Order: sequence, then structure tokens, then C-alpha cells
Amino acid sequence: MSGDLVPDGLWERMAPLLPPPPERRHRHPGRLRVPGRVALAGIVYVLRKGVAWRDVPAPVVGCSGMTAWRRLRDWTEAGVRPRLHALLLAELRGAGLLEMDDCAVDGSRVRALKGGIMSGRPRSTAAAQDPSTM
Repeated sequence: MSGDLVPDGLWERMAPLLPPPPERRHRHPGRLRVPGRVALAGIVYVLRKGVAWRDVPAPVVGCSGMTAWRRLRDWTEAGVRPRLHALLLAELRGAGLLEMDDCAVDGSRVRALKGGIMSGRPRSTAAAQDPSTM
């Protein structure tokens, strides 16, 4: 199933961008690490099907949803997504397939501050206060 979710072309582009896996401990090595392509298949499954991470079918994808989520977190912290995005845009530009005449810019990649920066006490937007609150 992971071959269906992660085509060879995508994996060939993404594999060099991934950070090297951590070394296994000598004394207590733990479980074998899930291959990156299998973890990517879990991530793509969630994106395509719109299911929760806990609903990823491990026998079908090859790993649990939690494993795929952890790998996505690790890759995000390592900056893989912006590098992959830049690589794909460069390939599209090189092939003449990137048309910038019709494009949209939004703030979906900008982190929103929780509550924003507020100076002073917020004012009430109500017309008048209720007598019970005075």
C-alpha cells in the first residue's frame, strides 16, 4: 500500500531531504525504526482520507498513525517541508510549468499568536452595561 500512497518519484525527491535516523543504542536498542517511506505513507493516508491519526489502519499502511505523526513532527522540526516545497517549485519553474500570473497569497503558513499583542485593558463593545454589573 505504501507504494500506492508514495510514488517512486516523490520518494526519490524527498529521501535526500530527510535527516539521518538516530543511531540505535548498543545495550538496549529497542524496536526497529519504521522506514521513512512507510511513515510518509501514513502521513499521506491521513491527508488523502481526512481521518484522525488514531484511525490510520496499521496493517494497510505499514505503521500506526502515532508513528506517522511523530515522524511528521520530527521532519517538521528538521525543516524538511520548506526544503521539499522549494525543490518542487524549482522543478516546476525549470520545466516551465509554474504559472505565476494566476496565484493567491494567504497567511496559512504564518503562525498566529494566541490572543495577539494587546496594549492596555480591552474596551467593551456593548452599547451599555447592565445595571446588575455596575
